[in-house]
Amino acid sequence: MLGFTRYQWTVLFAAWLGWGFDIFDGLLFNYVAPNCVPTLLNLPLGSPEAKQATLYWTGVMSSVLLLGWAAGGVIFGWICDRIGRTKTLLLTMLLYALGTAACAFVTDIWMLLAFRIVAALGIGGEWAAGAAMVAETVPEEKRVEAGALLYTAAPFGLFLATFVDHQVAGVWFKAQPEESWRYVFLFGLVPAGVAFIVRLFVKEPERWAKQAETAAKPRLSELFTPQMMAYTRSGFLMALIALITWWSSNAFIPVVASGLARANAEALGLAGPATLAMVQDWKMLATLCFNFGGLIGTLLTIPASKYLGRRKMFAIYWIASAVSMFLTFGIDWPGQIRLYFYFLVGLSVFGVFGSFTYYLPELFPTRLRGTGAGFCYNVGRVFAAIGPFMVGYVATQGTNSAVSVLFYVGFVPIIGLLMMPWVIETRGRALQD
Repeated sequence: MLGFTRYQWTVLFAAWLGWGFDIFDGLLFNYVAPNCVPTLLNLPLGSPEAKQATLYWTGVMSSVLLLGWAAGGVIFGWICDRIGRTKTLLLTMLLYALGTAACAFVTDIWMLLAFRIVAALGIGGEWAAGAAMVAETVPEEKRVEAGALLYTAAPFGLFLATFVDHQVAGVWFKAQPEESWRYVFLFGLVPAGVAFIVRLFVKEPERWAKQAETAAKPRLSELFTPQMMAYTRSGFLMALIALITWWSSNAFIPVVASGLARANAEALGLAGPATLAMVQDWKMLATLCFNFGGLIGTLLTIPASKYLGRRKMFAIYWIASAVSMFLTFGIDWPGQIRLYFYFLVGLSVFGVFGSFTYYLPELFPTRLRGTGAGFCYNVGRVFAAIGPFMVGYVATQGTNSAVSVLFYVGFVPIIGLLMMPWVIETRGRALQD
């Protein structure tokens, strides 16, 4: 199928699992925050003080995650070019699995912050290793399809996080909200087992192995030489726009859905378990819509990139991202209807990420592929970290404030359109050795 050998499918599946669990571990906090934050701060669940603290700390934790993600992406991208793709994939998966599972045992908010930083370093480092490994293993003419398929793991990871939270906090331990979030974090340990399986079946790509024998060791400074600067700028700017838009909107799906559900429950005269059940159901609905849109949007990057080219593909997705954000958050929709519009946000804001798994590796030669792709894809998270923090800070005024701020996030992809002259077209270009 698709002209891949059994081993090439194995490599793709290994990287797919690594990236899917990467997203899974990265976003678990967003789902448990309404119970986790008040418990660690000794605030009554559901109280106005708890809601405000949850909004604030969701922004802080998301921003810190992005900063750690950026650092891990740059560091492990460089390590990936030095010790190999497979070894780096194993190390990063173990790091984020152990860091996430450790969050189950924290006793205060600062311990949680520390373990989230540990997990973030591994989460950031995994992507460059997986993307480079796939790009260097599959046939040249199938690199776009492989890259887009690799990114479908992101909706899988997001759905898995939603499912685990719903099953653990909403079914198994729904009567123990002060403790249920700890069991959710323990599921973050699952990728550790997967990492060892990956190590048994996947070897280093031959393309990298040949270069590693003779080529000079990569240096981060090489990305800014006159020969490479245009490529680095192109990858960085496109990733930056996508990251700011995605994190500003996605990080607050559980918070927005929870706020809308509580308001609806109050209007219906519901309380207690009925309200908690509606909150879990609405979070699941919003995430499913966002995920389903993201899955379709990811796959649509294949024909868009192959037939229109990378530059036009990015332009189309930036326009669609702006329109979807304005429609979803700029019109006074009924609460549950607004959640369905997350499909459009996923289709565009989420979908564009399907291109980075093949576009960024195309920009750099083999000896710099992990370093360059890791830098471009991850250093933008330093700037993207401002988004969740600002949204979280403003959202402490209430759910309506969060919706209003998310409307203005729609202007970020419009800025991306202004950057199109700097985008380097790579359609039809073979990977550089």
